[in-house]
Amino acid sequence: MDGVLSTQRNFKALESDVLLITTPKSDTTWLKTVLFALINRPSYSRSSDHPLLSKSPHELVPFLEIDLYVHNHDPDLSSLTSPRLFSTHLSLGSLPESVVRSKYKLVYLCRNPKDTFVSLWNFINQMRLENNLGANPMEEASEMFCRGVSMFGPLWDNVLGYYKASLKMPNKVMFLKYEDMKERPVEELRRVAGFLGCPFSENQDEPVNEILRLCSFDRLSRLEVNQNGKLYNGVDKKFFFRKGQVGDWINNLSPEMAERLDRITEERFSSFGLKL
Repeated sequence: MDGVLSTQRNFKALESDVLLITTPKSDTTWLKTVLFALINRPSYSRSSDHPLLSKSPHELVPFLEIDLYVHNHDPDLSSLTSPRLFSTHLSLGSLPESVVRSKYKLVYLCRNPKDTFVSLWNFINQMRLENNLGANPMEEASEMFCRGVSMFGPLWDNVLGYYKASLKMPNKVMFLKYEDMKERPVEELRRVAGFLGCPFSENQDEPVNEILRLCSFDRLSRLEVNQNGKLYNGVDKKFFFRKGQVGDWINNLSPEMAERLDRITEERFSSFGLKL
């Protein structure tokens, strides 16, 4: 909570900044790599010496409330080059005023709630087992998730806030679905590049594919930098790479759990025309 309050009070947005927003475990890590590679492609023309091969995506694209402002109310951001790229799990209503008032670009990624829950449950249990706390039963975790018990609030509120903002302010807020990015990666990457003001030319297929190869889940998950060591928040780097698959929930959730999540999602989103 200290990091959230400090971010709200002290973060000063620049109009050239880009903010990546997700709910926890919506494949934040993968989108961090894609946006970092996209924004910095003029600086790193060769993938062989790309920073993504030697540093964690979470080091290159830090969380505001979890990394930068959690222990320091006034971190020194002067060394960051423009455009600065940050990430957050904060809801639209919890963003710093400087972000809301500026021309700051917001890129929001959502994911099917069933897959999001399974990924979150696995991630939390990995950390619990690492600290000898014992695994949290899926039934108990599912109940809390459905009730919206989370540090960042209910998933459905978070998603809906940014979805409506993307309809109202399409030049400021881009709303992405993880499933679309996996199904149509070239098309979606071109769309993101256009939104951020660094478009690919129509005949530029190889630069698009090069970024997708660099940022492929299989490649990133095998890198030593993402398999060994811990981040500065103490979390094992390998915990951020699980499967990256669409529809893996079917191997984990009971029919009753899946039905309940589908029902809540339908109730919350159907009147707004949003399908996940």
